[in-house]
Amino acid sequence: MNSPDALLALAALAHASRLQVYRLLVRRGPEGYTPSQLLAQLELPPATLSFHLKALRGAGLVAVRRAGRHRFYSPDFTQMEALVGFLTDHCCSLGSAAAAACCPPALPVALPRPRQRA
Repeated sequence: MNSPDALLALAALAHASRLQVYRLLVRRGPEGYTPSQLLAQLELPPATLSFHLKALRGAGLVAVRRAGRHRFYSPDFTQMEALVGFLTDHCCSLGSAAAAACCPPALPVALPRPRQRA
């Protein structure tokens, strides 16, 4: 991701209603929501929701797909990861206490135990 794309994405998220819509979509995942489903969870007029979805789409943060006569809006996780990567780029190369705060050690992964024969 480059600076202009990051600025566009951050500007899109810098509005309380858009951030709320985006967070709802992220929680839902790739399945997404129709505008009607979003309106049922938000206190926004339909035209306002449409305006905010358009801004999120324009920033590349939200994708839309058609299923029959319905449109489903879902987060573009690739773009979200690119934005987070852009924001944290170079943090692990600091070589200081700041790097430790920015790049904590990976959490241990619990591997399944081998099955024992009876």
